[in-house]
Amino acid sequence: MSIDLKQDFFGLFGLPRAFAIDEAKLDQAWHELQARVHPDRHAHLSDAEKRASMQWATRVNEGYRTLRKPLPRAQYLLELAGVDAGLETNTAMSPAFLMEQMEWREAVEEARQAGDVDALESLHVRLRTHAKEVMAGLGEDLDDKADFDAAADTVRRLMFIEKLQHEIDDALEALET
Repeated sequence: MSIDLKQDFFGLFGLPRAFAIDEAKLDQAWHELQARVHPDRHAHLSDAEKRASMQWATRVNEGYRTLRKPLPRAQYLLELAGVDAGLETNTAMSPAFLMEQMEWREAVEEARQAGDVDALESLHVRLRTHAKEVMAGLGEDLDDKADFDAAADTVRRLMFIEKLQHEIDDALEALET
């Protein structure tokens, strides 16, 4: 039993290095790897082997968490390509995108203040649809064009969208209590 801890997560799960992945294959590979490396299976071994098992299990779980969701998967692909997405430092966005975000936020705030659950749910559905459209463009940038700068910009946009989705969820939760 050994896992190369230096291989990337795609290699770990036997997947091609791409944004579009076979999620069923990822799930299957994760279950198979978990069955091999889970620390409980190695409880009878030496302390060193137990530690190795824990490292393998941690790596497998980290890889699975990274690859199973599109946004972290995209960030990881950018990292593998040596592209600094500047997620913490580069917040420069196009004026059109910023205007769009302001409009979304105003609509959320108006619905929240009015206590309008239906409007918030409608905004959530529209935003989710918009996120899927942006995500499709991300897949194109990463897999088809290998345009990592555009992909990094899209990742930053999706992070704004994800944050707004959480704000809508929080507003809905606050109104439901």
